[in-house]
Amino acid sequence: MRGSGALVTRDRKQYDFETKLEIVRRHVRGESGRALCEEYGLPSPGTVANWTSIFRRDGEDGLRPKPRGRPPTTREGSPPESEIETLRRDNERLRAEVAYLGKLRALRSPERR
Repeated sequence: MRGSGALVTRDRKQYDFETKLEIVRRHVRGESGRALCEEYGLPSPGTVANWTSIFRRDGEDGLRPKPRGRPPTTREGSPPESEIETLRRDNERLRAEVAYLGKLRALRSPERR
C-alpha cells in the first residue's frame, strides 16, 4: 500500500470502563504497569500510566467513554452559545421588558388622566 496515497491506520482496541477501572485500581495498589499490560494485552505500559494519571486527575468519570465527533448544534447550523452569550441575550430581553413595563405603567398612571 505504500505510495498509493491510501491512509494506513492501525486497529485500536477499545477497552470498556470496568476493565480500565480494574487495571487502574490494581496499578494504584502497586502492581506493575508492564505486568498489567501483558495480562490485558495493552499496547504498552504507557497506556496504564496514562489511564492512571487521568484517574488521579478526574476520578472514575475520566475513564468513562467520551462522545465522539462534533458536538450537536443548538440552532440551525450555529454552534452552541457560550454561557456569557446566553446571559447577554437574556439581559437584553429583560432590559426591553423593564422598559416596556415602565412605559405601560406611565400610560396607566392616574396623573395622566
